[in-house]
Amino acid sequence: MTDTYSSRRAFIALMSAAIVPAALAPKRVEAAGVREITWDDLIPPGTAYGEIIGPGQKDEVNDTWIPEFDANGRKLNTALDGASIKMPGYIIPFDTTAEGVTSFMLVPYQGACIHVPPPPPNQLVFVRTQTPWPSESMWDAVWVTGLMSAKPMSTEIGDVGYQIAADEIELYDWME
Repeated sequence: MTDTYSSRRAFIALMSAAIVPAALAPKRVEAAGVREITWDDLIPPGTAYGEIIGPGQKDEVNDTWIPEFDANGRKLNTALDGASIKMPGYIIPFDTTAEGVTSFMLVPYQGACIHVPPPPPNQLVFVRTQTPWPSESMWDAVWVTGLMSAKPMSTEIGDVGYQIAADEIELYDWME
């Protein structure tokens, strides 16, 4: 294990502990064919967290930095492809109408992709919904339930490893 790996892992753990309440890590429950998953489930078993390996690229048009990840950051848990899942996270909006957000990036901690480099692709989920999520609730933690696809795509924020066709989005209840 390299010092870079250790320090990056420690930084992510520290940021997650500081930003994401412990309550956001759901209990493992499978009910009615829907599997509750955590962000760790998106990384294939036996695979280390993806590390930034190069200087990346500057996206002049969007004024962002696009990091380069090692191969682990792009490995997907294909056992989730086609699964009906429920997972928690935070919204980074893409498409917004007067009724609310219709597509967004689901990220593991508040502010991911905005003020820091994005997490690796296997820690980003692109969500589409037919029922817009109200804009006034965009900064709250949410549960997203729907059909998961382990299908990479590129967005203006970064490369994404997973997609969800959302059947339901609800506020994360901190008291559960």
